[in-house]
Amino acid sequence: MKRFKLVPNILLVALASTCLLGTAHADDALKMDLTANQVIKNAEGKTVYSPVRTAPKGTVIQYKATYTNTINKDINDLMVALPIPTNMVFTGDAMPASAQASTDGQNYADMPLMRKVNGKVVKVPFSEYRSLRWNIKLLPAMKSATVSLNTVVN
Repeated sequence: MKRFKLVPNILLVALASTCLLGTAHADDALKMDLTANQVIKNAEGKTVYSPVRTAPKGTVIQYKATYTNTINKDINDLMVALPIPTNMVFTGDAMPASAQASTDGQNYADMPLMRKVNGKVVKVPFSEYRSLRWNIKLLPAMKSATVSLNTVVN
């Protein structure tokens, strides 16, 4: 069974998100905590999350980023993005569902992404999604907001 290391990808996500945030707000105004968890259905059918460092092909992994406003001032219209690692495929599950998606990490649109093929408008396959972003309209002083996306190890 082939295993993929996820730690470098987590660092990539953290770096990309931090870079996006650094352009809009002072470095000390926002703290980001990123986790990667395997998504598992337990015996009762309830979804549970288990921290993971490596995973075999087909494993569902949730990347969850919690952004904490560390200053005594509200932050408005905060744009945060999480890239989808190259060895992962987006499942279509994102929280909050208001996420926008991109196939190139620069141009974003509401999901599902659409394009014309032979004159017909069709959905872009999730396998082509490379990044998701969210607009956090208001992050109050000293409060947190969480975003997440699910992927499958390819």
